[in-house]
Amino acid sequence: MDSPVLQPPLLFISDVHLGGFSDNKNERIESELIQLINYCQRNDIHLAVLGDLFDYWMEYPGFVPNLGRKLLDRFESFNKELGPTLYITGNHDNWTRNHLKERGFYLIHEQYQFNTDDKEILTLHGDGLNDPKYNLKRPLMHQLLRSRLFVRLFQTIFPPRTGNTIMKYFSRITRKMDWETRKEEQLNDWAKYQLKNSDVDLILSGHDHIPRRKQFPFGTYINLGTFYNHRTMVYYNNDGISLVYWKPELQTLQPFETSSY
Repeated sequence: MDSPVLQPPLLFISDVHLGGFSDNKNERIESELIQLINYCQRNDIHLAVLGDLFDYWMEYPGFVPNLGRKLLDRFESFNKELGPTLYITGNHDNWTRNHLKERGFYLIHEQYQFNTDDKEILTLHGDGLNDPKYNLKRPLMHQLLRSRLFVRLFQTIFPPRTGNTIMKYFSRITRKMDWETRKEEQLNDWAKYQLKNSDVDLILSGHDHIPRRKQFPFGTYINLGTFYNHRTMVYYNNDGISLVYWKPELQTLQPFETSSY
């Protein structure tokens, strides 16, 4: 597959967690995200997903979860015109095979680094990385859930519908546990060290659900926050890079003030 289009104007989004809430809330999230995709396509804005588009996602051989079909249909048509869209899986949606690639995504399970406008940009979900050079170790539970051996064993024991139902409820439990243990300082400190000791100018991630921008003398770290709650994301255009949010009433992007959260 061709490399993702990562030239401004570009919009980064993460932590949608579609499927993790009541039917009404899931429908609202899906509808608003489709509205955002429509907006991006009208304005030739490329998209990048930095993990946890779904609250749970487990593909089996010959079986695709019946989740977000309308959203994936919309992404597929978007990807055909403007894509492929970068999709870095998070700790809630890394049980993939080929379906998301068939939908036109450029799928990655770790980090993606690229250069644009003479800026070196590192993108990741934020729950950890396998490569020890980044010094961002995943919690043991996340390592287990990303393990091919675990997925193979799980899918051998449980048939597709049963397995997805189990992962659905397990995902909700672990998401709540993560909320209780996450501290924004952990990613802030890691990003500060990484920016200072590498050629990276900008780091973008999600995961801890706290939208913010941290400016250091040697670079910038921005956490995208959540789409399902804050509707926040990072917008990169010729005027620079900023934390914004989707305002469905106006069908447009607005500046996001981190002081309000």
